[in-house]
Amino acid sequence: MNDEPQSFGLPAAEKLQKYRIWDSYFLPLQSSDGQRFVNDVNRSQSAIQKSAMERLCVFLHVGLGTADAATEEKLSGHPEAVLAPLERWGDTLIPMMRLNPTDVRNSLDALNRWMRDGPMAGVYFASSNQASLPCNHRNFDPLVQKIDELGGVIMQHTWFKTGGKGSAGESTPGELAQLAERFPEIQFVCAHAGGEWEKGIRAIRAYPNILAETSGFDATAGFIDMAVRELGDDRIVFGSHLPSRSLGTELSKVLNADISDEARRKIFGGNLRKLLSPILLKNR
Repeated sequence: MNDEPQSFGLPAAEKLQKYRIWDSYFLPLQSSDGQRFVNDVNRSQSAIQKSAMERLCVFLHVGLGTADAATEEKLSGHPEAVLAPLERWGDTLIPMMRLNPTDVRNSLDALNRWMRDGPMAGVYFASSNQASLPCNHRNFDPLVQKIDELGGVIMQHTWFKTGGKGSAGESTPGELAQLAERFPEIQFVCAHAGGEWEKGIRAIRAYPNILAETSGFDATAGFIDMAVRELGDDRIVFGSHLPSRSLGTELSKVLNADISDEARRKIFGGNLRKLLSPILLKNR
């Protein structure tokens, strides 16, 4: 893969096009005036073009108490503010919404508003002070059932920390495994493979309805190799974590792994397209 000149350490976009890259973890941040999101997307454009990415999943606040107070005030009761990013980049961005598991009733209402009747293709459960419940909490059950009923994709932020959790709302791959065990017919995506990826892969290995996402930690040799060996190449989805992570770092995890080119195609886009295709077809 190094037989042609590279740009910024990356293969040429023409070489990457064959992988049809779909990004499961694009993270421009929202602000009360909307400008932070615009700036983050704009400064990601060069990387998006260099990697020939086709679509990117983005995680939108919808006024459920998951953002700072000023942003919540801007979004709550103002659907035009929630949808503004899609008016500009709707052909590229795949919208996923953030729910608040501490507020089940309003989260269920939001699923009807934004997924059943609106453009959202899935849900991103963050690990944060606002989302102050781990994902194995029973509050997640009715939300997971409703998301599945509507055909949405579920992405759960996970991380193993050496010193223990930073807040009660943080989730680990082990806790996601407990949730997935309750719903064996529903698929989940384990964001960041838990950070400590060897431990994370082992935690989800026995649960075929959990896929591992690749972004958010420094590239180290063996990650994708182990994930393919232990999970199979059908259970891994690529994430860039742009604009806060290095695209070269995230691409190199997959490009430099000792796996087949067909496995790369699945990880870079095929598996995510398979997950999203039912609801994207419904939302046309």
